[in-house]
Amino acid sequence: MKKLFLLITILLIVQCKAIADDNFKKVYLNEAIEVALKNNLDLKSAQLEINIAKNNIKSANRLQNPSIDAFYFMGGAGRSEPKQLGISQDIEIAKRSARKNLAKSNLKLAEKNIGYTKFDLKMDVREAYINLVAAKSILHTLEQQKQLQEELLEIAKKRATAKKVPEVDVLQAEIALNQMITQVNSARVNVKTALSAFNKIINDPNNITYDSMDKIFSEENNFDEMLTPPPDFEFPEFSEIVNKALENRYDIQISKQQIDVAEKNLTVVVRQRIPDISIVGGYAYQVGSQTDSGNFNSGAYAGASLVNIPLFYNYSPEIQNATLKLKQAEINFASTKNKAIKDVSAAYEKFLTAVENLNYFEKKIVKDSEELIEISKESYEQGKSDITSLIVMKQSYRSIIVGYTYALAEYYNSWTNFLREVNDENFDLPESDNL
Repeated sequence: MKKLFLLITILLIVQCKAIADDNFKKVYLNEAIEVALKNNLDLKSAQLEINIAKNNIKSANRLQNPSIDAFYFMGGAGRSEPKQLGISQDIEIAKRSARKNLAKSNLKLAEKNIGYTKFDLKMDVREAYINLVAAKSILHTLEQQKQLQEELLEIAKKRATAKKVPEVDVLQAEIALNQMITQVNSARVNVKTALSAFNKIINDPNNITYDSMDKIFSEENNFDEMLTPPPDFEFPEFSEIVNKALENRYDIQISKQQIDVAEKNLTVVVRQRIPDISIVGGYAYQVGSQTDSGNFNSGAYAGASLVNIPLFYNYSPEIQNATLKLKQAEINFASTKNKAIKDVSAAYEKFLTAVENLNYFEKKIVKDSEELIEISKESYEQGKSDITSLIVMKQSYRSIIVGYTYALAEYYNSWTNFLREVNDENFDLPESDNL
């Protein structure tokens, strides 16, 4: 019985682990982007605007529904006038085509908005992925520093036992270790927060938690995995970038399309002044008791009239508002273009600074700090320096390593921000030259 219970328990544990594995996936950046584009709920909601816009084209192209008319005269008129049964139809003049063109223009606007939404989602995923990897890398760095601090504490204890250093060295090492433990705990929370933010951006309804690959910041040749060029290239001049950026930017394309929408809306409103035609026709008859001859007479009737003649109201307020909307769209286009140049310039300068800082960290600061910390550790072990100097040196080294991780994250994020501003996720750089 106990064996059976143990077997059932093991099977349940294995099954729960399998379910947990299915609901937790580690992905590279390109995979995370694909998942977001496929499953993101906000994107799915936004994409419905395309179908709505297509249905609006059908609605704009509609014909007016006919009316069925019946006329039955009563009293004295009923003894002399025929009975009538027919159909009347209002025909719009020069309005359907204008409405349809406006609806088509709105469809193009919806498509550009969806394109912008997709692109923005890709950039958001990149940023969230980078922030998650950076948080995990910082946690990894602090855990390593915690391990080194534990080793330092053991060294201090051994040297204190051997009466080579005072007991205060042990106390200082314990305080430094406890401080490190609190930093590690905070770093773990930051990882959980970054993981939650990453999955919030993906917004997958399938109850799957996506996680980034680990330690990618500390691996060699990881720039391809992060969809980012290595920082050893000759970056193009700003003048070479800005014109292409202005052509690609979705916000400029959208504001330009809004001008087209406003123009076509003005056409729709102006054409409201054109009268429509109403056509009527049908069957008419008189019974024998109502005719001089006593015979049953039948025939047809037809007629036409102009309706909605702009005599008392000529749609001037609507036309004025539509004209103002067009002018507003043109101003917004100029404003969007002007702001875009400033945004691209800021992203360009920020990325170049991030490149410079990262190269400085990699070539000078980190390398020199690693050598210095090893010298300090050996010096303390040999009794040539006190523990205070070593602890200060370790804290400085930790700050440098964490700073390097932030510099690397800033480099990746600056590249993402640059892509966001030039609106080109496949921005081509010249062939890189190793420095």
